[in-house]
Amino acid sequence: MTLLVTAASGHLGRLVVDALLERGVAASDIVAGVRTPAKASDLAERGIRVVEFDYARPETLAPAFDGVDRVLLISGTDADRVAGHGNVVEAARAAGVERLVYTSSPRNDVVDYALGADHKATEALITASGLDATILRNNWYTENYLDTVARAAETGEIVAAVGDARVASASRRDYAEAAAIALTGDELRGQTLELSGDVAWNYDELAEAASEVVGRPVTYTAVTVEQLTAGLEAAGLDAGTAAFVAGMDLAIARGALEQADGTLSRVIGRPTTPLVDGLRAGLAAR
Repeated sequence: MTLLVTAASGHLGRLVVDALLERGVAASDIVAGVRTPAKASDLAERGIRVVEFDYARPETLAPAFDGVDRVLLISGTDADRVAGHGNVVEAARAAGVERLVYTSSPRNDVVDYALGADHKATEALITASGLDATILRNNWYTENYLDTVARAAETGEIVAAVGDARVASASRRDYAEAAAIALTGDELRGQTLELSGDVAWNYDELAEAASEVVGRPVTYTAVTVEQLTAGLEAAGLDAGTAAFVAGMDLAIARGALEQADGTLSRVIGRPTTPLVDGLRAGLAAR
């Protein structure tokens, strides 16, 4: 069985490749789809076939699917991500792949937020394609907070507009293991899973974890979305980017990331990585 991992040179993609190899998949059965093959020479050196794969350029997609049975579509980061995702879904359908696994966003059918809307639209495209699919709605990566904690080491403060909302984050490695399981097994076939860490923490607890990791007191300062947006613009972000970042805080405040029901730990067969451990490992790896 040949498995295509898209965005394989990214943080999550590389971890998925590692997880597949750890599960006994032969390197020769893995195809690494990357936008710039030269940046994935280390994967090629491990015996993995590296192919050009650019979501925005359909002509690169069909050749990559040659001989592929299952594909992991790791969500893109471009502004027009839905169109790019649609190109991949159509290429997968045309190639007759056996299974598509997609990394989506949490609770996008329950909480209305901009990032969630893109993923919800992609899920609809996958459903319309008729492909046999598994949707992995990944909660936040703990690594998303590494910059926040690094700044807190200097300022002693974490500023956010999330109120007392909770986030059930897990490490990228946890989610990568789940993706590898979805690709190689059949138990998750046809399912949409909300994946998250075992513990949903609030930002006071994030500050406590940051204090432990950086070795100095860190506190959480709650602000309004308007105050956060103004602060981001004052720090140099353009209005659109500032609004997007503040909008994510608003989504968190509305409960987009609060669900922690143990699904991820059941899938991977072990507890998810605790917040402190994930932050410490992430900062050490930088």
